[in-house]
Amino acid sequence: MKELIKVENLSKTFKLSSKQQKIEKTNEKVRRAVNDLSFEAYGGEIFGLLGPNGAGKTTTLRMLATLIKPDSGDALVDGYSIVNQPAAVRSRIGFLTSELKLEEFFTPNYLFDFFSSLHGIESEKAAKRKADLFSRFGIDKFAEVKVSDLSTGMKQKVSLAISMVHDPDIIIFDEPTNGLDVITAKTVTDFLISLKEQGKIIIVSTHIFSLIEKLCDRVGIIIDGKMVVCGAISEICGGKDLEDRFFDIYTEHVGGEI
Repeated sequence: MKELIKVENLSKTFKLSSKQQKIEKTNEKVRRAVNDLSFEAYGGEIFGLLGPNGAGKTTTLRMLATLIKPDSGDALVDGYSIVNQPAAVRSRIGFLTSELKLEEFFTPNYLFDFFSSLHGIESEKAAKRKADLFSRFGIDKFAEVKVSDLSTGMKQKVSLAISMVHDPDIIIFDEPTNGLDVITAKTVTDFLISLKEQGKIIIVSTHIFSLIEKLCDRVGIIIDGKMVVCGAISEICGGKDLEDRFFDIYTEHVGGEI
């Protein structure tokens, strides 16, 4: 398999404000969100990052998407460095996060055309791409409705379509089904599976065990910013279900009982 993402010793820290220190009841002035993280992901697979809230999953994906810079380490995305070649990386990925906020004054039609132009996509090709994605996600009926008047699920579908305007080979999704109703969630997961069948690489982060088991070929378990286990789900689980195996690993790592 062709290796498309190679993560090497990524680390990231954040300063804690006095208010954060008080809330978290700590004297630490710096929080290490990601700690010397390494893994590879390949074309034609879905790779999952699994861990509790605060484990470092989102920070890792934001670094891969070049939204924030690592303190140390690097990652190669289709051969391009997230540190030294961020523009080349951004042109090759689609990134979706629940934190993505669409400008509510505009319509899906306008936003899709705008982001297509940013990526330099020829108008005829962009129109065909829009027709395909809007039809798949049922956006076509709402194409001229302002984002402010769309449901939460439809906003997520529009965000997904916009992140895919340039038909990237590498897709990075942070909590892809977070906050979605069951119908919209299935639409999203079916789409991810179809992308995998096209030979694309998909990285998803989640704390939902069933989503990992349904979608992923391999999984990396992150705890306290560290990759503690990484491999095929069957190898990691060893006959147990993923949830039970995760809590075994978590207990071994943090000590004591949950």
